[in-house]
Amino acid sequence: MNRRKRIVVGVSGASGVIYGVRLLEMLRELDIESHLVMTRSAHMTLAYESDWRPADVQALAHKHYPNADIGAAISSGSFPVDGMIVAPCSMKTLAEIATGNTGSLLSRAADVMLKERRRVVLMVRETPLHLGHLRNMTAVTEIGAIVYPPVPAFYARPDSLASMIDHTLGRVLDLFDIDTGTVKRWTGQFEVNVASLANAGLTTA
Repeated sequence: MNRRKRIVVGVSGASGVIYGVRLLEMLRELDIESHLVMTRSAHMTLAYESDWRPADVQALAHKHYPNADIGAAISSGSFPVDGMIVAPCSMKTLAEIATGNTGSLLSRAADVMLKERRRVVLMVRETPLHLGHLRNMTAVTEIGAIVYPPVPAFYARPDSLASMIDHTLGRVLDLFDIDTGTVKRWTGQFEVNVASLANAGLTTA
């Protein structure tokens, strides 16, 4: 099928809504078609954590759907997409996907991706984790999803919050064979601050 790459983006109510917003920006910059669904809680978190309005975020996507629209295109396995990213993924959303309790479009879309054996990445956001959270993570992994907590990579020496976010999302998109150009890739060698090593009682030898 000759079409451009197409990714479904789910944004739930967990803290870290900037991951979903920046992901949509990056997909637009890469000319990748994005289909967005946001939960009601995500709208609330957006207001708490940013100056973005829901309409502004929706405008970043090529197509957006109400979370109550169970009949939307992305709720069917016959609608061709390359996968789905939930950024961020709340524990409620994780539980719905893990148990197949798909009462909303977001969880239904993820369920469809999994049954069609398409890639689903869940950027789960919560800490500390209790056993129920861990069991749900195990369950979604067993049915084919990838659990990807947005943990920053400090070896990349990030100089800003924005660069940390871009590196994390770049690694998420690596899972879809999409190179954003925002990942500082490990090569086995890196510049060592000799003075810092000396202060730590270490040596480069």
